[in-house]
Amino acid sequence: MKRTGPASLIVAAVLGAGAGYLFDQLLTSAGRPTFTPQLSLPVLLLALGVIVVLLALPIRRATQGTADAPVNPFHAVRIAMLAKASSLVGAVFTGVSVGLILFLLTRPAEPSVGSLSALIGTAVCAVLLLVGGLIAEHLCTIRKDDDDKHPGAGNGAGGAGDADADDADGHYAAH
Repeated sequence: MKRTGPASLIVAAVLGAGAGYLFDQLLTSAGRPTFTPQLSLPVLLLALGVIVVLLALPIRRATQGTADAPVNPFHAVRIAMLAKASSLVGAVFTGVSVGLILFLLTRPAEPSVGSLSALIGTAVCAVLLLVGGLIAEHLCTIRKDDDDKHPGAGNGAGGAGDADADDADGHYAAH
């Protein structure tokens, strides 16, 4: 499994921004008010970012050798996938929030402070979820050993052609 790359995060954010802008455009063309998130959305996004990092800390301790007990590899993979999903969801929510903000700022009427501040808070907390997901994903990786390039090199098997090009960013802890 590869780590989350910037290209996928950028694509998710751009698609989210387009969806947010289009959503508000459709709402106003139907005569309805624009979408304003409740206060619980940014709080929830921030809490998810903190939780995913806290869940990844025991895996980091196990990979560094400072944990009391070994970590179940299936648990480590689940946390790594949660971290990857969190970064992508953070990118999408960032994009949606930015799209909604852009829609409000491009209207001839001045947006209310309450709706604009709620959208800015959502965008900031979504970025924090994205960063938390990336940090947790980093915590779930192990450093690359020299033996990874040449599996079985100690017993005479393997060779230089066995190197894996995808290993440049490190392995997940359960790999």
